[in-house]
Amino acid sequence: MQSWRRKSLWLALSASSLVLVLLGVFPLLRLAVPSRLQPVAPHGWPRWLDVELLQSFFQPGELLENAPPPPQAPRGSSCNWGACFHTSKCKSDGLKVFVHWTAGPASETHLHRRVLASLEGSRYHTRSPSEACLLLLLLSHDTSAEECSLVPPHWNGGRNHLVLSLQPAPCSRAAQLGQAMVAEASPTVDTFRPGFDVSLPLLPEAHPLRGGAPGQLRQHSPHPRAALLALAEEGGRWRTASTYAPTCSWDGHCEQDPGPEQTHSGGVLPNATFCLIPGRQAEASRFLQALQAGCIPVLLSPRWVLPFSEVIDWTKAAIVADERLPLQVLAALQEMAPARVLALRQQTQFLWDAYFSSVEKVIHTTLEIIQDRIFGTSAHPSLLWNSPPGALLAMPTFSRSPQDFPFYHLQQGSRLDGRFSALIWVGAPGQPPLKLIQAVAGSQHCAQIVVLWSNDRPLPSKWPETAMPLTVIGGRRKVSDRFFPYSTIGTDAILSLDAHSSLSTSEVDFAFVVWQSFPERMVGFVTCSHFWDEARGSWGYTAEMANGFSMVLTTAVFYHRYYHTLFTHFLPQPLRTLADEAPTCVDVLMNFLVAAVTKLPPIKVPYGKQQQEAAPLVRRCGDAQPLDQNCINQMALQFGHMPLISSRLRLDPVLFKDPVSVQRKKYRSLEKP
Repeated sequence: MQSWRRKSLWLALSASSLVLVLLGVFPLLRLAVPSRLQPVAPHGWPRWLDVELLQSFFQPGELLENAPPPPQAPRGSSCNWGACFHTSKCKSDGLKVFVHWTAGPASETHLHRRVLASLEGSRYHTRSPSEACLLLLLLSHDTSAEECSLVPPHWNGGRNHLVLSLQPAPCSRAAQLGQAMVAEASPTVDTFRPGFDVSLPLLPEAHPLRGGAPGQLRQHSPHPRAALLALAEEGGRWRTASTYAPTCSWDGHCEQDPGPEQTHSGGVLPNATFCLIPGRQAEASRFLQALQAGCIPVLLSPRWVLPFSEVIDWTKAAIVADERLPLQVLAALQEMAPARVLALRQQTQFLWDAYFSSVEKVIHTTLEIIQDRIFGTSAHPSLLWNSPPGALLAMPTFSRSPQDFPFYHLQQGSRLDGRFSALIWVGAPGQPPLKLIQAVAGSQHCAQIVVLWSNDRPLPSKWPETAMPLTVIGGRRKVSDRFFPYSTIGTDAILSLDAHSSLSTSEVDFAFVVWQSFPERMVGFVTCSHFWDEARGSWGYTAEMANGFSMVLTTAVFYHRYYHTLFTHFLPQPLRTLADEAPTCVDVLMNFLVAAVTKLPPIKVPYGKQQQEAAPLVRRCGDAQPLDQNCINQMALQFGHMPLISSRLRLDPVLFKDPVSVQRKKYRSLEKP
């Protein structure tokens, strides 16, 4: 009888333990995947960690006694966006930033110099404080208390000032920052002012200025023998659990990875699916390491504000868990659906590349957040911040609606208009492009033809009669002006042509149909390819016929009109000047821009014998002079990396070059001699 009672007792205890584990796991899974955050108001860390997770085990009164206090505004600070920032100087010319030059340790740090370099030449920078909407004051981690109390010129009590520190704030709030905003690395939740301050990532000293190392996620699903967990430890080490077995706990058999040297870009980052990061502020630097490695950050009761949490929906890339419930956290991670794991890992790679891989991106993201506050109704929607290519590459001056950009048609369920505008560049002296105009006008998809006449010869008195509007814009122009966002162009698609290009109507029609399926990419006829010259230790490009290519010439190419806005207003002025000095560099620069935005190669379509015979008249990569060849290296230096991607894909129409009757083919003239 007693034996039966003991067995019943053990059975009851086992069942109770199982119920407790299940009750702990499933709320945690809901915690890890909360509902979509609304972008209507700035938000910091969610404060539902403990109450929602433990409500099945404790009374609310008991839980609140041990729970951390909710974040409070800093003492003595009543500043918010409406009270301490005047937007009157900003709305006319946009966000213009003047940087206070500071003497002492702050101006001597490597990060400080890179912050200045990331601003100079950008669309935000101004050298006149009277023109500035925002004045920027830089601090370093070794700024002394005396320097914190110094007041720079034009301080005005801190109004319209941003005090920026890429390390945890060296100056205490008691330093009387006045009405200035604070942008600091990993601020604590009790000092951060949501909607006014900006939370930055904690960057290493060697973080690159531009470009940056790509994310290191090599496969989208974890290998069966790969580590499930990597736990951040003191001294820059990661402790990894080498199995997915349920018996492997955080304290199980683990192997040590090398230490601090692995934190630099290009080093070996934690090779695991989930990275457990303690909530101490000192561990905030591990967050960027996890993002770059494609390791899903699991933050254990964090006491610091996640970077750019005002605009980034971190529930799509990170998990917040209670450090007091290790067993439930482990069980929840083991049971997470593979599709959810894949989505989280992919989002870590997008966020790393879009906002964190370089100092320039971090600084520009900070300024873009402030600009969104200024313009209010024209701010970036949440979709633009949290979907590729990111808000930095979706300029609100072009549109406030995601469906107007070439990247979001699938998400928005919108359709492109079924017509294009032909933009013909007439630069070199020669005969007017009358035959080219007739061929393009014969396309059923052509909405208008715009001729940019940019040579010294007088305009022709007579132009071909066309069924669509023909606009001629005269006047001497720079080569880069062919990519200016002309208000005359009203269609999404642009067919860029040179006066010496030679295309048939069928070639134009087929290329446009292909572009409609890939509106974010360039679809062209004549291709080039880039290569690395080992002997010279530099990049080069060639037009030699080969299976692979990475660029299409802008002498005959389809692309979205949004790239005109990016080319004119996003690219630094030195790059556009470089393109004007060397004619073929404008092709390279446009291909650099589109590849950097999309992370995709262009698409090649066939052209007939007529175009091949005219190819010697068309500006080609092989005609590049030494100065032109060198521009690819200068552009790679400005971009911080080589964005071009090689491809071997060519799209042909159905039955193209098949031995069947020509009458059965839709694009018949593509094969006519």
